[in-house]
Formats: sequence, C-alpha cells, structure tokens
Amino acid sequence: MKLVKAYVRTFMADEVINALKGLKAPRISAIDVKALGDEINPGQLEISAELGSTYTTMVKIELICTDACVERVKETILKHARTGYKGDGLIAISPVEEAISIRTGKDGILPIG
Repeated sequence: MKLVKAYVRTFMADEVINALKGLKAPRISAIDVKALGDEINPGQLEISAELGSTYTTMVKIELICTDACVERVKETILKHARTGYKGDGLIAISPVEEAISIRTGKDGILPIG
C-alpha cells in the first residue's frame, strides 16, 4: 500500500479530487495548508506581495491506495494539477505498512476500480 500526498494549487483542487473520484479512489482527504518556499512567483499567483505574504494557500490531498494503483493515481494528479508555472505543487508517495478500518477493525483499503 502507498500513502499519496499531493500539494496542489487551491483553484486546481476540485479538478484533481473529481478526477480521483473518477478512478473510484476511496477515502480522499483534502486539507487547506499554507505553503512556504521560493517557488512562489507573485506575478503568477494571487498572493498579496504588497502585504508581505511569504506563503500561499494550497490544498493537501491525501489517499491510501494499493501498490498496483499508485501509478494511475500519480498520473491523474499530474494531469489535473499542472498549470506549467512554478509553484504547481508536489506529490509525495510513501509506503504504508498497515491500514485498519476503525469501524470494522479489518484491513481498511479497498482497491481502486
């Protein structure tokens, strides 16, 4: 199993989430986050350079998927989150040893359809 975390521009999040739902990805989480970094170009984003803002808001999308599905998930995120400008975001993929449903106490991962 893999944990996929994608940090995407706020205005691209709905498109990415809808595309992941199209894959029948289970249990998607979306969290508003503040991203820091020199990759942000104030001329390309609607951030307040005149107010001295050093961060921009992004959405962190998280999901756990099977090893067999991770490539489809990654390609879907890349396709639907990319604008071609600096600051488009990041995808991080990590191994997951175990995922258990709290309700049933059993393995909680359903394969993507």
